[in-house]
Amino acid sequence: MRAVVVTEFGGPEAVEIAEVEVPEPGARQIRIKVAAAALNPVDAGVRAGGFGGAGRRLGLGWDVAGTVDAVGADAGWRVGDEVVALSYGAVKSLGTHADHVVVDADAVAGAPSSVDPVHAATLPLNALTADRALDLLALEPGQSLAVTGAAGAVGGYAVQLAAHRGLVVTGVARESDEELVRSLGAAHFAPGGVEGVDGVLDAAILGAAALEWARDGGVFVGVIPGAHPASVRGVRTDSVEVRADGARLAELVALVDEGVLTTRVADTYGLEEAGKAHARLAGGGLRGRLVLIP
Repeated sequence: MRAVVVTEFGGPEAVEIAEVEVPEPGARQIRIKVAAAALNPVDAGVRAGGFGGAGRRLGLGWDVAGTVDAVGADAGWRVGDEVVALSYGAVKSLGTHADHVVVDADAVAGAPSSVDPVHAATLPLNALTADRALDLLALEPGQSLAVTGAAGAVGGYAVQLAAHRGLVVTGVARESDEELVRSLGAAHFAPGGVEGVDGVLDAAILGAAALEWARDGGVFVGVIPGAHPASVRGVRTDSVEVRADGARLAELVALVDEGVLTTRVADTYGLEEAGKAHARLAGGGLRGRLVLIP
């Protein structure tokens, strides 16, 4: 089968399409025939060597939507089930950018019924990250939250989930994105930032600059593990370490089907065009995710 890999770190030109053996699921694992797999900034980070693994063949891809086509013992899923999943881990020999992928059964949720696999593939990593960030913020309904990068993939889900939880959201994004950000549920829009909010969810990775917007004693959460700024003025700071969680993913799928979460696709590419997709991602300015289709 085909798989997108890197064997030497670099830019989009480092992306390769390799022929590899079809993986077999072990106990409490399933194999998914990939219908669609989103391309995320973390994939660019792996490609560039940001997570290590020099000298190894590294598979790319974390998100997947597709059909179960093989199951291991005690997997709890059946061949033919339509699913979504998160294949966690930056340094791995095979990711979801492939014809097939094996994942742990507890990382899997049934696919949403209201969107196609291309849109469903944008959900796992970005929505789980946003959801986990909101858990870390631990704000109560009625409290105020600024979301940076509010028009992006993680930021957009964060705005919708925060509004659903009853928070008063201020979206921080480019001026041209105001209509989009408000449509996602932001009560306020502040392209230049805001002051005195109870919490900041920094999806745009602004760091210390965004920390200044939190009130004294507030809270700040970033989206790069361990990269959050140090506390100032009693502001609690933390960052997200996303994890594969099929049960929580199933809750997010339900919110897609209820219309609470909006999946957004910027464009699609064939698996063999993965290098072109990486170049497009590097160009920036996307609203929604690029998705690879085997």
